[in-house]
Amino acid sequence: MTALAATAPVAKRSAGFDFSKPVLLLFAAALCLMIVMPLGWLAVFAFTDKTGAFTLSNFSHLVVDAAYFDPLITTFKLAILSAVICCAVAAPMGWLVARTDMPLRRAVRLLVTASFVTPPFIGAIAWELLAAPNSGLLNQLFRDLTGAGSSSHLLNIYSFPGLVFVMCCYTFPYVFVLVANALDRMPGDLEDASSILGGSTWYTAARITIPMALPALAAGALVAFLEAMTQFGTPAILAMPAGFHTMTTKIWSLFEFPPHPELAAAASLPLLLLTIILLRAQHVALGRRGYAVVGGKNSEPRVIRLGGYKWLALGLSMLVLMCPVFLPYFALLNASFSKLASHLVSVNNFTLQNIRFVFVELSETDVAIKNTAILGVLCATLGTIFAVVIGYVTERKAVTGYRVLGFLASAPIAIPGIVLGVGLFFSYTKGPVVLYGTLWILLIAFITLTMPAAYQQLQSAFRAVHPELEDASRILGATRLRALWQITTPLLRTSVIATWCFIFVGVVRELSAAIMLFTSQTKVLSVLIYDLNESGDLNAIAVLGVFMLVITSAVVIIANNLPSFGARRARAA
Repeated sequence: MTALAATAPVAKRSAGFDFSKPVLLLFAAALCLMIVMPLGWLAVFAFTDKTGAFTLSNFSHLVVDAAYFDPLITTFKLAILSAVICCAVAAPMGWLVARTDMPLRRAVRLLVTASFVTPPFIGAIAWELLAAPNSGLLNQLFRDLTGAGSSSHLLNIYSFPGLVFVMCCYTFPYVFVLVANALDRMPGDLEDASSILGGSTWYTAARITIPMALPALAAGALVAFLEAMTQFGTPAILAMPAGFHTMTTKIWSLFEFPPHPELAAAASLPLLLLTIILLRAQHVALGRRGYAVVGGKNSEPRVIRLGGYKWLALGLSMLVLMCPVFLPYFALLNASFSKLASHLVSVNNFTLQNIRFVFVELSETDVAIKNTAILGVLCATLGTIFAVVIGYVTERKAVTGYRVLGFLASAPIAIPGIVLGVGLFFSYTKGPVVLYGTLWILLIAFITLTMPAAYQQLQSAFRAVHPELEDASRILGATRLRALWQITTPLLRTSVIATWCFIFVGVVRELSAAIMLFTSQTKVLSVLIYDLNESGDLNAIAVLGVFMLVITSAVVIIANNLPSFGARRARAA
């Protein structure tokens, strides 16, 4: 500790009033306001009628009217099927990458990351290009190969199975990452003991490896369930043209003319409560179950030799990755340079006019890019500062009620984006503070939605820095804030930068909250793409989709190449 403290900046003894505690309390108050206020207004509108009187009729209307009850049932079916399919696909892939000698394991991980950073609504639009009944590229290929009539089609993406399929394409990475990481960390001692006692490879996997990975698989199933239940973009693009709604699209439709804000609030509360209950159930269930190896140094995870089957395993993994990565990216690139989005690029129909139209002729592009850049940088910067301060307060117990702050910082994980958007709409469309129609309301929404992951990452980073370094600085007269700025934060540089990148990517791809809060002057890239999909301009969408993917991929690559941040992933391969 002495050597480390000697290298840190030595703060001179400060004089006068210490502003540290008031500033920390100010951050705490702002966090409370960001989360409690929209949820409070959501509850008020849910339990009042148009005259402001208390009522429960909003909830009874949702149950009695099939137009509102059917989307709830559809949402449950979608979420359950997505969770089951994602686990069935992602768990074996995670095992192949983490525990076998399958070739190109690192490449498979990187490709899963590519599907992870792809905004789901971009993926849905790409599958429109591929599997629309009449114009989809795959359906055209099917008709060319079979000689079927023009009304025939192999795939129909505008259907409930099509919605489930696309939802799984961009949800299974969550399950894959959780399972693969759990298997990476799992020591091989118990598996070695099973082999020594005569257990076969598959017996050991069934009795040792799989049970130890079950908590991670259960967590992945819950994440997949919640993602499918709370997502707006994919259902809006695929379900509404097919003639049915999920809960998120129904909530959005309740703001169309004539608006029914009280019904939207009532429909949002069950979604919020169910999310909270499921997250709590996961915490209780997984909190009771854990595994530990007692003894000395753990052995490295066992690598299972697949023999000739390793190439089959690789082929199956690549076949899975065709759906979220290869085919959609091909469709977007093809539509970007083709005169007609439904035709393959050739010498005769190659064009750069789509790019010119989007970046030169379409006036909304400049506004959307400017707003997205401003919000991305501001949200990433302010969100990282918030996460640093709240992580510091909760880990160092700097203020009274730090446990409440930790809960509030994690609470937005239980708030679907569409629900937060509704709450913020109610909060800031009337006095005393009117923010609707400004970028400020989007800033609040994006910071709130990205806070849980940012907070959890930085709180874990704080645990790795011993408080004695800060104590030494404070003994020399530095305030808490100065010690945090000059001593602790520089030691967390990698985690801080990674958190900034994570928030920036989250802002660029966010649609659920933005669709509820934007105006013509505050439109962002995700909303512009959604609007263009409504008008059917698929070529322009493809250009903007590729542009968005380039931005998010570049940020992820930068984050993964930070010292000690990307190294962990490289070692895992």
